Amino acid sequence: MSNLHNELTTILDGRQLTPYFQPIVSLSKRKIMGYEALIRGPFGSPLHSPFNLFGMAERFGLSTKLEYICRELTIKRYADLNIKEKLFINVSPSVLLQPDFKKGETLKLLDQFGVDPRSVIIELTEHQPTDDYPLMLEAVTHYRKMGFEIAIDDLGAGYSGLRLWSELQPEYVKIDMHFIQGIHNDPVKLNFVRSIQNIASSLNCNIIAEGIETEDEFKAVEQLGITHAQGYYFARPTAIPLEKVDKSLFIVSSQPTQFNVTKAAHIAKFIVPVSSETPISEIMSLFHSNRDLTILPLVDDNEAYGIIFRGHFLSKLFSSRYGMELYGKKPIKLFIEKMPLSFDQNTPIELVSKQLTSAMCNDQAFIITNDGEYMGVGTILNVLEEITSQQIHNAKHANPLTLLPGSVPINEQVNQLLAAKIPFSFGYFDLDHFKPFNDVYSYSAGDDIIKAVADTLTHYIPAESGLVGHIGGDDFIVIFLGNDWLKRCENILNAFEKSVPNYYKDEDMKAGGIHTENRVGEKCFFPVISLSVGLVDSDSTSQCESHVDIADLASEAKKQAKKIEGNSFFIHHQIATKNRENLQSCAHTSVAKRHTVN
Repeated sequence: MSNLHNELTTILDGRQLTPYFQPIVSLSKRKIMGYEALIRGPFGSPLHSPFNLFGMAERFGLSTKLEYICRELTIKRYADLNIKEKLFINVSPSVLLQPDFKKGETLKLLDQFGVDPRSVIIELTEHQPTDDYPLMLEAVTHYRKMGFEIAIDDLGAGYSGLRLWSELQPEYVKIDMHFIQGIHNDPVKLNFVRSIQNIASSLNCNIIAEGIETEDEFKAVEQLGITHAQGYYFARPTAIPLEKVDKSLFIVSSQPTQFNVTKAAHIAKFIVPVSSETPISEIMSLFHSNRDLTILPLVDDNEAYGIIFRGHFLSKLFSSRYGMELYGKKPIKLFIEKMPLSFDQNTPIELVSKQLTSAMCNDQAFIITNDGEYMGVGTILNVLEEITSQQIHNAKHANPLTLLPGSVPINEQVNQLLAAKIPFSFGYFDLDHFKPFNDVYSYSAGDDIIKAVADTLTHYIPAESGLVGHIGGDDFIVIFLGNDWLKRCENILNAFEKSVPNYYKDEDMKAGGIHTENRVGEKCFFPVISLSVGLVDSDSTSQCESHVDIADLASEAKKQAKKIEGNSFFIHHQIATKNRENLQSCAHTSVAKRHTVN
């Protein structure tokens, strides 16, 4: 242990530490908005790893000294590289609360190296319990007064993340990577992150999803409306920071993987922009000469700098008696208090709406871009009109009992997915022995069973995973996105099977069904209600030309499923290379039995 102590002392005294930078990406702007600064010890040293480095510093009481040196080296390197994006600096709350913590040291370093405090975000990294919240708030308030913003790291992994969030009200919150990795296959993680995003919306806070490593994780995060992301999917930490993120990484999000395929480009209105350096007097002349001009975008080198709103501009300009005399020759950029929200032209309107809500922004307009360059302006009114139009269209064809989309919108979505060559699987869900149940228990009880199916389907197939439709009676249609369609189907059948006893009398459940007349008036025994599912896999749907072809395959698969007793599914497989069909069925029992028909 003494050897490690000596090595740590040597490293600190010699400042043998190297700052690394990992990009933090704005998903709405499709570009890097900042870098998290990380530290590495000397290569070949057991203290090269930050985990070992900071662990040993804590053990030997050198955490404060280590953090000061890290901060100094990071800020110097940031300045030397002339980085324009924001810098996230890790700070341990325990260090902020140390008696020897020196307030103002960070500001001195920034002044020494010529860095604007407004470019720096203090990222609180909690690895130990923090109980002194008043003192913590005092330290954070001190930083804010100097121009810094605040971020909380690893929400969900620390000791008091939600309490810190509530007390400090940071500008940014990072969700721990545990909840991001595999989120596309884990409903619990998905719901957790969705809840965090909802809290952030109410607190006007930006969420950063950490640890994104795959395309599927990225798609799931973006579809939840989260605006910032970080992880190996975009870039690993490097000593020389990556300047631009590969635009091809965002292509997946531009495809209509959600079922609202109307994109931001549809509502974009091109307004001739002006430079952010334009004198305020000229802006005044523009508004004076064009009374219909209410929104004026500021664009430099094809990149949006801000938006000037006519009412706010005039109010601010004339709030002072000498407004024009004081500001007339100054650049309009002085009136910009924050960067405008922006969205790529391919962003679905529904996602635009989610992100506008999460930003809790009072501005009535936002920028629409094409590959990061200014394309036009959209307004909240445009978004509301488009979404309202879509809702009216869907309501015309919705099932009155479940309010789920009917056959018309389902067929439209299938045809759009086929045209865009987006892979999807298809399911036709039908109740077995529904009419006898309806006759014995009444149509009201029958409606309850139908609603139970609808609730089960929508629970296991959220909007980002597919679309549920009710095409009439006891027939339901599901469009599955992603590769987990079979698992979701199995979960649905399990859940429905467990819920069925709630709708039968005890004696009928003990008997396994009910006695009543069949369609020709004969007394028969009918087992309890179950679900039969005809499934068509993505290979098969990709070879279809329209929803009609898919409906035929799903109907045939459902007929085969109905031949299997109890809750069951039957999968239609198309093997193109052999130009033949392979149909696979599975009885949904506690021990799955699979039957293959060639």
